[in-house]
Amino acid sequence: MTPLAFIDLYCERTAPGFWNEPVNAISNIGFVIAATFAWRVSQKRKGVAPDFWEISLFVLAALIGVGSFLFHTFANSYAELADVIPIWSFVALYVFVVIYRSTGEDVHRTVRIAAIALFVTGTVFWFTSDDIMTDAHSHDHGPGPFNGSLQYLPALVALIIFSLITALRHHPARRMIVFATAAFSLSLVMRTIDHSVCDLIGIGTHFLWHILNAVMVGLLLVTLVREYPPSASTR
Repeated sequence: MTPLAFIDLYCERTAPGFWNEPVNAISNIGFVIAATFAWRVSQKRKGVAPDFWEISLFVLAALIGVGSFLFHTFANSYAELADVIPIWSFVALYVFVVIYRSTGEDVHRTVRIAAIALFVTGTVFWFTSDDIMTDAHSHDHGPGPFNGSLQYLPALVALIIFSLITALRHHPARRMIVFATAAFSLSLVMRTIDHSVCDLIGIGTHFLWHILNAVMVGLLLVTLVREYPPSASTR
């Protein structure tokens, strides 16, 4: 398959064409809204301006929406990279920043904990790698049983662990993280059943994956801004 070959993965798309997935495309505005909202929250934080890491996460959150918009309009392998790279870049950077700030910005502890987190999520990814994505020729072969959603299982595992840690420590962030985990869990369901409910709904449920993910990203960013601010030495 060439990089510019047409990719048909979702219920809403019925033919090649830039505007053949309008709902899936437009629903990505949620990520830009989430990033903008979190940035505005950071502006209201007394005495602490957003640092480089927070700004980077705001930008990546917005780029998730831009990349996904490109994928649901151009629908080729280049656009798919624009979709996937910001997502996993955001996940990796967010985990790093939270660990770094949770350890009081201790580099050695951050590296140790990050290595453990990488091992756990990498192991989960290894066992789910056969379901990396829905077959690019799904209109011929039919979607996989999980419609490619298992590729995001490592992110769900990381959120569940984050929820458990904050709950056990009675951390002020625990409720927001639990809500973010719930939103992401539901979004995975919506992504998975997109083709299953296609005949009933017509446009599928993939757009709800975008909306719920935007909610999750917004909750995570606001949690970072409010509960994990940079230390005085980095302000």
